[in-house]
Amino acid sequence: MSAPHRPVGDRFRRYRSGRGGGEQLTVPPAEFTSYYGRPVLKPPVWKWDIAAYLFTGGLAAGSSLLAAGGQLTGRPALRRAGRVTSLAAVTASAYFLVNDLGRPARFHHMLRVAKPTSPMSVGTWILTVFGPAAGVAAVAEAAPWLPERGVLGVGRRLLPGVGRAAGLVAAATAPALATYTGVLLADTAVPSWHEAYPELPAIFAGSALASGAGVGLLAAPCAQAGPARRMAVAGAALELWGAHRVETRLGLLSEPYRTGVPGRLLRAGRTLTAAGVLGALAGRRSRLLSGLSGAALLAASVATRFGIFHGGVASARDPKYTVVPQRARVDRRAAQG
Repeated sequence: MSAPHRPVGDRFRRYRSGRGGGEQLTVPPAEFTSYYGRPVLKPPVWKWDIAAYLFTGGLAAGSSLLAAGGQLTGRPALRRAGRVTSLAAVTASAYFLVNDLGRPARFHHMLRVAKPTSPMSVGTWILTVFGPAAGVAAVAEAAPWLPERGVLGVGRRLLPGVGRAAGLVAAATAPALATYTGVLLADTAVPSWHEAYPELPAIFAGSALASGAGVGLLAAPCAQAGPARRMAVAGAALELWGAHRVETRLGLLSEPYRTGVPGRLLRAGRTLTAAGVLGALAGRRSRLLSGLSGAALLAASVATRFGIFHGGVASARDPKYTVVPQRARVDRRAAQG
């Protein structure tokens, strides 16, 4: 049985050939359709837990940068909030990743090799370095609660210095943790992820900074929240620039980011990001407004990550996003040749 096809028009247009005077028949270009409407690509098997993994990894990275800023500028509330949130977020991130892999042993198996050309392999090693450093830095915050004498007293004296070193190691690894997931998505064959390879790392870096700033605005007094406000502005600028680019630069492949659930999520992310930044700047002396701004930035990061995730999945399910851009590239090369 032949595959169904769409009618290509009722009329044929005739013209005389320039050589030999014979007549040729031409038809209008047929409207694109795939075999029985099936996807050309197999859609990603990832579910919501990978979208949550994208968010928690960025939150861990942004929070560790916030903690390092608090540490280096003498703001203990920022340092404490950043360290504790970073540990909680990277723990949740590891859970979501292992839940997607199915068995914890599979994460261990990925550590058998280090392949710089594989974003998944690089990401595994980034998590392996970042996680313990973030954990030690967070545990060091419990040093004042330990007794002054005995074995625990030694820990009380040593932990602050070890925590400072571990916090700086985590902060140094944080930019790679924040952006490698964007590289990972762009390295797939999913059309709207692959074509957005310049923007995805920038969006994820901005989202990580904004979510870390949100933690600082929620947890720190206004007098200590200056670095968080600056992080919010920098993160929002990156995130909004990248989101605008993926919705306008990719031609047909921008469509999944503008329509349906992904479009609603990304629009909500932009609105919440703008509101969070404006509130952070206006609420320098208002604890309530700073807290609301922090919550808005965290919600914006969730919406942006899930919007990018669902936009890519939508582009893989519809065959036109795979075939039509391929045909356009072939036509451009033919014209150039």
